[in-house]
Amino acid sequence: METIRLIIADDHPIITDGLRSIFKGNKEIDLVAEVHDGTELLELLKSTPGDVILMDINMPVMNGIEACQIIQKEFPDIKVIAFSQYDDKRFVKRILKTGASGYLLKNTPAPEIVEAIKTVHQGETYLSKELSTILFTGQNTKSKSSLFPNLSKREIEITRMICQEKSTQEIADELFLSPHTVETHRANILLKLGVKNTAGLVRWAVENEIV
Repeated sequence: METIRLIIADDHPIITDGLRSIFKGNKEIDLVAEVHDGTELLELLKSTPGDVILMDINMPVMNGIEACQIIQKEFPDIKVIAFSQYDDKRFVKRILKTGASGYLLKNTPAPEIVEAIKTVHQGETYLSKELSTILFTGQNTKSKSSLFPNLSKREIEITRMICQEKSTQEIADELFLSPHTVETHRANILLKLGVKNTAGLVRWAVENEIV
């Protein structure tokens, strides 16, 4: 029986601890490494072989979408499963277009996570059962249309401060947050709005009259 070499890429210790417990003692899946951002992941792949990567979309330094694009070019045999809290159709379609083989929500039960890893390793695509309902019926109880698509009050606040040309450190100091937390919020905002950089964020903010 072939053992699947798994790599986890996620910067949340609670998540990685939980995932580690799922695979402990599993004879079919060998957790060979854990990394915390996209850049660290790409560096690891140069020396550590893997079959499947379970990867958070919203990582610092380099997010999962950017990392997936590079992985598909440089390590095409490795299967990527996006692992996210977001059930928005845009995220799902965007990551699958970059070459990911699956998409799991972070509330996915442990047996389904194992099933997903085995499925993509066999060359098939896997989506969370909850996501299948959203994608194919259009039902989404969490995401409602609004002027600010899924942005929290904190994210709107940070968006305004970014548009005021405040640095990460300045925003962190003013909101009593760590710079890492601010950068994570910024990455989440870009993903939610479907823009690539600060210029796109500012353009969106101006068009929607929040600055």
